[in-house]
Amino acid sequence: MQQLSLRDNVQAGIYQVINPFVRLLIRAGLTPNAVTTIGMVLNGGVAVVFIVGAEAGHRGDLRFVGWGGALILFAGLFDMLDGQVARLGNMKSTFGALYDSVLDRYSELFTFLGICYYLVAHHYFLSSLFAFVALIGSMMVSYTRARAEGLGIECKGGLMQRPERVVLLGVSALLCGLASAWLGGDFKLYAPGTSVQVFETMSIFTFPVAVMAVMTNITAVNRLRDAGKALEAKERRLFVPTVPGKKASAVVSLLLAALLGAGPGANVLARPVSDSLPGIRFPTPTGIANQLFYLQRDPNTNTIIYQLNVKAGGRLDGQEPVRVFWMRYEEGGQPKPLNFVQRRFAYGLKVRQLEPGTFELRFVAYGKMPLYLVRSGADDQYRVYATIGRKRAVLKRIYLRIEGGSFWMPNVKYVELTGTDEATGADVVERIKV
Repeated sequence: MQQLSLRDNVQAGIYQVINPFVRLLIRAGLTPNAVTTIGMVLNGGVAVVFIVGAEAGHRGDLRFVGWGGALILFAGLFDMLDGQVARLGNMKSTFGALYDSVLDRYSELFTFLGICYYLVAHHYFLSSLFAFVALIGSMMVSYTRARAEGLGIECKGGLMQRPERVVLLGVSALLCGLASAWLGGDFKLYAPGTSVQVFETMSIFTFPVAVMAVMTNITAVNRLRDAGKALEAKERRLFVPTVPGKKASAVVSLLLAALLGAGPGANVLARPVSDSLPGIRFPTPTGIANQLFYLQRDPNTNTIIYQLNVKAGGRLDGQEPVRVFWMRYEEGGQPKPLNFVQRRFAYGLKVRQLEPGTFELRFVAYGKMPLYLVRSGADDQYRVYATIGRKRAVLKRIYLRIEGGSFWMPNVKYVELTGTDEATGADVVERIKV
């Protein structure tokens, strides 16, 4: 938090310095998009400077590196100006934010294009590799933020955001060019008593590039991890009390969009009868103690039962809270355990305890469909909950309509969920086409 506060304070100080210039740009009639475009053109000029330096100069002539660094800093100033022009000029727009983001990526690509060209042309092959890696990291830092924000998660943290990258590249390149006038472009420093080179003038620029290669990718990975935690927290915030006004365990609503990839176009039907294959009449399992829900699918009536797994004395088995087995109705209605393949790759469950008495259940065959095993506040009994037809419901049945395919790649036409609306006691059915 202190680091973010320091960064914000520095940014606010810079804004106070540039605000008079910003007001001048506004009076001159420049729009934020125009300022953004100027910044991109200047970054294109950075690429030109480095490319010209690669073609016109020799390895020890680092003047172009210095000029490139100065232009990076000048172009970077416009990255700050466009936002301030939008704010102070009351010209904010959604498209303007998109335009700024896209042109910033072009600007960064132009800059790295010139740097990589220069390094390759003057045979700094290892440094050129670091520059490519830095480019990858820079793009992923921006992409991770954009993708997370598209999912409704704020993702701005990290040590190597765009302002830091601009300053690091610009300052190091400028210092490299200035140092070459004092040290000479061909200055080299060797480890004492050896021929191992540990420093040269160009290292003033290439070493920060290597640091950027590492730090940008660390920033991208950290943003990804933070976004993952935020998404999980967002999902958990969907927990709602089982009984209003009573402190009890809660259930996580199963979002429709997360259920087998179904989006707003999912077909929701209020029909409790499945369109099974001709001649198939699916039985309703009865007389099974602690039954939670069951799963049926074409092409036969054999049914998978998901049963609460309790130990002697009625205590729940915390390691394996749900027992899964067949009711082989095609073989006289006898229970039978799942075989290894069925348990590990098809109908088994992955279980994760979220808190005491609350478990997340996911099918091994499809990890994007979470269900939640929790105690009901109404009768203190365990139930499996899902969102069915936009209602929080106790899950009773899952039906898979399968037409052909194979065991490993079945052709699933739709999934039908049947449950009981806990608030009203009414049956709810939702069919999701896949």
